[in-house]
Amino acid sequence: MIALRTDCLLFELTNGESVPCSPAMICVEIVDGADSQLEPDLLRHAAASVFHYFKVELQRETVTVGEFSLALEKVLHHLGYTIHAGGPESDIRDTDLARLIREAGGGLELFFFPRLRDELRVQLRQSPRVVRFRGLRRCVKQIAGARRWSSRCEQLQDQIVEFLRQCMNQETEKPGCALVVE
Repeated sequence: MIALRTDCLLFELTNGESVPCSPAMICVEIVDGADSQLEPDLLRHAAASVFHYFKVELQRETVTVGEFSLALEKVLHHLGYTIHAGGPESDIRDTDLARLIREAGGGLELFFFPRLRDELRVQLRQSPRVVRFRGLRRCVKQIAGARRWSSRCEQLQDQIVEFLRQCMNQETEKPGCALVVE
């Protein structure tokens, strides 16, 4: 595997592909499709701030285009501009379970489940149409400390899915939100 440049993030597209981008590359896309009242320098700095947030503060290597555009929309809103990050991804909140394991201390069940509930709550605050958790199999194997899939892995997988279903039922106020665990 080729190492990612330190000034790049992998942007996950809706078709499943990932594209490495630097802040300058992102600005070209935003400036070309932006409203004429937004200054290119303002967009460049706002995009660089959002990029820094994902790359440095959240220590993420990958981000979906929808996540990035929603964060940029919020930054610009705080600066007094109103733009809408449209597209099909804006109604889908996506979470990588491997990231949650890292944040929960490396795969201990005791810390993972509360972190999973907190992440679901954060995602539901955005009022999405779909909440998606990716990387279940890899997550289960890491928590179980298994190299190969086992009956313990199967039980843990069922436990995580059932936990998410219960949390979703407790936390969801509107019935139109779907849960996807893959």
